Amino acid sequence: MTRSAILQALDGTHPTIGRGIAIALQLLIIVSAVAIALETVQSLPTELRQVLLVVEYSVLAIFTAEYLLRLACSPKPLRYAVSFWGIVDFLSIVPAILFLVPDAQSIRSLRLLRLIRLLKLFHASHALDRLARAFQKNRDELWIFSFIALVVLYLSAVGIYHFEHQAQPDTFGSIPACLWWSLATLTTVGYGDVYPITLAGRAFTGIVLLVGLGVIAVPAGLITSALLEGDLEDPITDLDLETEYETDTNKET
Repeated sequence: MTRSAILQALDGTHPTIGRGIAIALQLLIIVSAVAIALETVQSLPTELRQVLLVVEYSVLAIFTAEYLLRLACSPKPLRYAVSFWGIVDFLSIVPAILFLVPDAQSIRSLRLLRLIRLLKLFHASHALDRLARAFQKNRDELWIFSFIALVVLYLSAVGIYHFEHQAQPDTFGSIPACLWWSLATLTTVGYGDVYPITLAGRAFTGIVLLVGLGVIAVPAGLITSALLEGDLEDPITDLDLETEYETDTNKET
């Protein structure tokens, strides 16, 4: 099997075995996540803990082999290693390797980083690629809107402080303390632990809630518009690089 075919198989795009390998890896990630959750149960029987340990060894071996295969088959291994998915693949195995090191209790606190494996579920997702390109296309607009959102966040904290600090000095005693209320209100979460009691404060809260709808709606509209345009070009993948690499090699031969 050629290097390009191996990359296709690992990415789930191989015409014959790609889908099967992709499903197998995804099931393995889910099994790993369930095992990590069960490890935290204090009353777990010793026999079941041994089974979970075997599962962890098996998952670690498979994902280590996958990472090494991707490095070996990529025409530019360093480029893959420092890419987003390369870092995700690396972090999905390193904490588990450290967990196996004896007398490394302080390092074992990193074992929860194994949950990064869940991100690998999106590795072969073309929809996620399109979403990332949509964010990239609207990057400037999103940066501007993020700055506006921060300004509105601060002004909301100032406004509620003006209306509520005398009625609730413990809750709205300062503008920094009001920032929590402002964040929860602008994002329309409304935890209910901090809320206005004056008429003016409630009226101001209604205005902030309406503004908060725009804080969510505008970025969502930008991304949705970019996705519906359908002109998002496919990014350069490791497979494309492999094809280019083989073409250049044939030319030199």
